[in-house]
Amino acid sequence: QVQVAESGGGLVQPGGSLALSCTASGNIFSIYIMAWYRQTPGKERELVASKADDGTTNYAHSVKGTFSISGDVANHTVYLQMNNLKPEDTAVYYCMVRGRALGGREFDNWGQGTQVTVSS
Repeated sequence: QVQVAESGGGLVQPGGSLALSCTASGNIFSIYIMAWYRQTPGKERELVASKADDGTTNYAHSVKGTFSISGDVANHTVYLQMNNLKPEDTAVYYCMVRGRALGGREFDNWGQGTQVTVSS
């Protein structure tokens, strides 16, 4: 079993900042990538940012320059620093972890999600 836990969501005013954290635990042999997605009602889940085990990062065009993913994939923890937040950033944010479990099975596991609301 591999568990994924997010924390750090909440309510913030436009222009403010918020940081999310994601930690994977359990029966993990290795992690290839950890990523943040977000979803609003009626829309598909979209990739926000990702970090691979070689340190490579990737961002959605809409958040480049304002969001930053950091942390250590090898230690199973990543963070998402979100600056200059806008109302359109309001969503449930999910952490996704892709890797290989002890015993060889590959997995894509998701956290339960954390609500981020940007409103005055």
